[in-house]
Amino acid sequence: MLDRLHFPSRIDGLGSIRIAQPAAITKTARRGHELVVPDLAAAIRALGLEDGAVLSFHHHLRNGDAVLCAVVDACARLGLRNLHVAASSIFPVHAPLVPHMETGVVTGLCTNFLSGPVAQAVSRGALQKPVVLRTHGGRARAIAAGELVIDAAFIAAPSADALGNISGTEGPRACGVLGYPQCDAIHARKVVAVTDTLADYPVRNIQIGQDRVDLVALVDSLGDREGILSGTTRPSEKPADLEIARLATEVIDASGLLVDGFSLQNGAGGASLATAKAVGERMTEKGVTGGFASGGITGFHVDMLEAGLFRILMNVQCFDLRAVESFGRDDRHQGMSASMYANPHDRGAVVDRLDAVVLGATEIDLDFNVNVTTQSDGTIAGGSGGHADTAAGAKLAIVTSKLTAAGFPKLVDRVGTLTTPGPTVDVLVTDHGIAVNPARPDLHDRLVHAGLAPKAMAELHALAQSQAERAPTRSEDADIVAVSEYRDGAITDVIRRT
Repeated sequence: MLDRLHFPSRIDGLGSIRIAQPAAITKTARRGHELVVPDLAAAIRALGLEDGAVLSFHHHLRNGDAVLCAVVDACARLGLRNLHVAASSIFPVHAPLVPHMETGVVTGLCTNFLSGPVAQAVSRGALQKPVVLRTHGGRARAIAAGELVIDAAFIAAPSADALGNISGTEGPRACGVLGYPQCDAIHARKVVAVTDTLADYPVRNIQIGQDRVDLVALVDSLGDREGILSGTTRPSEKPADLEIARLATEVIDASGLLVDGFSLQNGAGGASLATAKAVGERMTEKGVTGGFASGGITGFHVDMLEAGLFRILMNVQCFDLRAVESFGRDDRHQGMSASMYANPHDRGAVVDRLDAVVLGATEIDLDFNVNVTTQSDGTIAGGSGGHADTAAGAKLAIVTSKLTAAGFPKLVDRVGTLTTPGPTVDVLVTDHGIAVNPARPDLHDRLVHAGLAPKAMAELHALAQSQAERAPTRSEDADIVAVSEYRDGAITDVIRRT
């Protein structure tokens, strides 16, 4: 039969088809190359990594992650230097990175969130180059645009098979959604699945496919799954937080957005979750069924889903083990990549479909600019994550804050670091009242009509200053240790050595 097959090779200039005879055709014996290497050192050697390489990591194991430090340790033992770590977030567990910064193994760092000993070391100038702090959507944009070129992406894979298919829901270190490394897997020059659980082919619930993976490196453990739960993931019961939650709910209701199909995102802090709880109670009272809740998902969001308050959860990462379990069994609980979540230059971002987002603040100033990056003394202790992305995308961006914290005013003349620009913030809700951005007279009128009596920002600012016991300190002329980058790549601020 083969001699009767004709394979078009090309069409010549006159439009006739010239026929090429095929080479000998046989049933392939190639069953796919197994990609497994015994350890990280073998993977690094196989990749041919050199000094100056850019290595990327994701943070779905959060403060339980052991992969980032293990990879950098292996690179150091092999003599590599001048590495750039491109991590979606850095937590206290990544403290072993500091000695590598001090010895020149790591000289560059970019991330969306920076905390713990690494943040403190960066703040005091331990890194040779300024850190680039991006938003979650901004990181995805920078990778896709070729601004952040990754030589090797090391993906912590709770389970993987021998051809590199990766699952986040299988294995003893299951973390649920793998939203952040998906852009890395698409665009990095090389991709390594790092796993402590090698599954039979094919692994169940594939989230990153074998067509994106070059090697599978075996390790004893990805880390501590319990570290996924870092920070508060249940609603606060503190009186001040409950008052903020009540007022924020009144703002959302008065805005006219709390109708069937309503979409919401809130942070994982106690006050933000208290607001989500209060909003859920108001939805129940009004008989409203929401379209979706999005962002980092907690067990509290799962409770809302199962209570029928929302039709779908759109999840970029799991914040606790209840969310991990829910994602693995409930098809109403959907995963998304960081690019789908918040990339401002992609075909469409979920943040642009949000009706309301409830966010926190370290500081907020008279122009509604928000700082969630540095503390009152200028030390780095956070970063945008999705803060600036959601504020830009949502129809109603609410920032919640007490007036003071640890004796410092949270309402200031000018924020220490501009993380989220004021024009994207619609309203500030405090336990002492509400202030509406002057750019939203329509919202101001709605709140007045609802009897909420919004105050001028200057009035709340003055009250915060009168209650404060200490003043923030700013370093104006020290060396720059980091830059805060907006989601489109523009620099919003610089951070100086403390």
